[in-house]
Amino acid sequence: MRVTVYGAGAIGGYMGALLSKAGADVTFIARGAHLDAMRRNGVRVIRKEDEIVAHPRCTDDPSEAGPQDFVILALKAHSVPGVVEAMQPLLGNETGIVTAVNGIPYWYFHRHGGRLEGSTLESIDPGGEQWRRFGPERAIGCVVYPATEVVEPGVIKHVYGDKFPIGEPSGELSDRVQRFSALMADAGLRAPVLDNIRDEIWLKLWGNLCFNPISALTGATLDVICSDPGTRAVAKAMMLEAKAIADVVGVRFRVDVERRIDGAGAVGAHKTSMLQDLERGRPMEIDPLVTVVQEMGTLVGMPTPTIDTVLALVRQRAANAVRH
Repeated sequence: MRVTVYGAGAIGGYMGALLSKAGADVTFIARGAHLDAMRRNGVRVIRKEDEIVAHPRCTDDPSEAGPQDFVILALKAHSVPGVVEAMQPLLGNETGIVTAVNGIPYWYFHRHGGRLEGSTLESIDPGGEQWRRFGPERAIGCVVYPATEVVEPGVIKHVYGDKFPIGEPSGELSDRVQRFSALMADAGLRAPVLDNIRDEIWLKLWGNLCFNPISALTGATLDVICSDPGTRAVAKAMMLEAKAIADVVGVRFRVDVERRIDGAGAVGAHKTSMLQDLERGRPMEIDPLVTVVQEMGTLVGMPTPTIDTVLALVRQRAANAVRH
């Protein structure tokens, strides 16, 4: 099975290393010092129970790999529009694109039904470029739950988790989604096939939408955000606005707002990915986690006053970070 991981950083490198050790023909698309280290020494994954070293093909040129059975898209979501052209050599007629990205993916309204069927979202897919060049029919949804970190070039630390729920936009139990699930199982990773992957996407987004920008604005960790009455109230207001939108587009949440917030708080003194990016001088995933919810609210005619306010503030925070 030919698998390319486009964006072999913390999550992509972890997935690809385990798939490679399990016997898949894996190619990593990466760059910089991380790519150089993996070319020299392979990729090392440090886990609590052991360490593994895998030696997938590593390159910064997708044309070296050719058409794949699956491409795991594991970039930060805001980086995806910039690689649409570069990914084309990887895409054959039967290639599946596994969207292991945060937030709402480009294919969201493919096989969705209703008046929004076939709609694209400008905030995450400018000009509908991903929809046209990747094709929504290639997409397999994927929600990433593990936490990993690149601790030095070529070395990935696994913090927790092994679950990557997947699903077809249509909800069908297709041959390809079953093949990918089995491939992940062979690698010791759980990729249960869901009949409504959008529900799972929203469950994760529900927290990312509020906890990420609040943490970037305050510097607080999850336990503080969820226990402080003020920030908890802001998070809850944002989540209720998002739920009103999700209800309109047919999403069902398996937990309520209070339980979702409590679950995040139980993670402890964890810095969200947005806060980590801010502290490291990296672009933050504002559009895929926040702006896209505002855009969907506009599409369905639902107001988002709290989301609008926090979005304005975190955009200013990002602009100030660039200036300084």
